[in-house]
Amino acid sequence: MLGLTFLGTSAGVPSRDRTMSCVAVKQGKAVTLFDCAEGTQRQLMVSRLSFMKVGAIFISHLHGDHMLGLPGLLQTMGMSGRKDPLIVCGPEGLVSALDSMMRACDGTLEYDCTVTELGDGDSVRLPSATVTAFATDHGVPSLGYVYREDDGPGRFDRARAVELGIRPGPDFTRLQNGEAVNGVEPSMVIGPPRKGMSIVYTGDTLPGGRVAEMSVGADVLIHESTYGPDEAELAPKYFHSTCMDAARTAAECGVRYLFLTHFSNRYDDVSVLEAAAREVFPETRAANDLDSYEISEKGLTQV
Repeated sequence: MLGLTFLGTSAGVPSRDRTMSCVAVKQGKAVTLFDCAEGTQRQLMVSRLSFMKVGAIFISHLHGDHMLGLPGLLQTMGMSGRKDPLIVCGPEGLVSALDSMMRACDGTLEYDCTVTELGDGDSVRLPSATVTAFATDHGVPSLGYVYREDDGPGRFDRARAVELGIRPGPDFTRLQNGEAVNGVEPSMVIGPPRKGMSIVYTGDTLPGGRVAEMSVGADVLIHESTYGPDEAELAPKYFHSTCMDAARTAAECGVRYLFLTHFSNRYDDVSVLEAAAREVFPETRAANDLDSYEISEKGLTQV
């Protein structure tokens, strides 16, 4: 099961109800952030998440509404006594940009923070997942990301094991650890591995291209939706997408769930964007700040 929390859902500038871009994925106790706009640390503090559990931050591009929260969050972690290492990844230019900001605000850190620039197809290994970067089209060096949970063990058939003469207890554990017990092979009582779930985060981008390629079969697609169909002509001009672009991508790629985010402040009521997108892809939700969900094989639950 993966947790998903939208910490910021506004495009460009904040509003009274929305801060700027940041999405958190929680797996077990570990938290991974995608983008880190101004206000992210405050949003983490009022959410159910702990900023001290953040182990990795992936920046989509270097526009301020996606990365200006980094210096403050990194320093707050240090002032709170962080000792665990942190990795920060993003596109070309991230290393020099973050170094300049940290030097300007005297941001010396007492913990290990590794900053890495990624390109299309590069992957980063996390404890129980892999994050793969892909190129997006936003007029500047920019990346989207696929968070892919590791495959899990197959389901253990307790009833079948008992039928085959295996007594509950240590022998069950041995089978689940891959050992044969009294002639019973693990494959006789354990199903095939369960495929890990995947979440695609587009960042800011025109639709199609690598976004569509990397979204095929995803459990969740988090797609920017800066504009509605009424102002579709603005999207290509500013290298953005509409809610309809997002919905068409979700439908064509066979994803399970679509979340719209990165809304222009011209839309006071984003439910109109959600409704329009649902005409194309019914499993669409317009994200609001601090919305939180759990995603499992069984489905999606708001928590």
